[in-house]
Amino acid sequence: MTTFVNCPTCQAKVAWTPDSTWRPFCSDRCKQIDLGAWAEEKYTIPAVNLPEDPKQAE
Repeated sequence: MTTFVNCPTCQAKVAWTPDSTWRPFCSDRCKQIDLGAWAEEKYTIPAVNLPEDPKQAE
């Protein structure tokens, strides 16, 4: 049984097999679009505001 995932860029169905060269992307184009988004810092990870002095947290 083959597992299918959605392409993160265009949402097309992609078979998760060794033959799927660009997985999880459906094509090199979608892979490059995603890479460009990372380069432009469109993806972010929210940061938690920590106290400047870790001893203050105690």
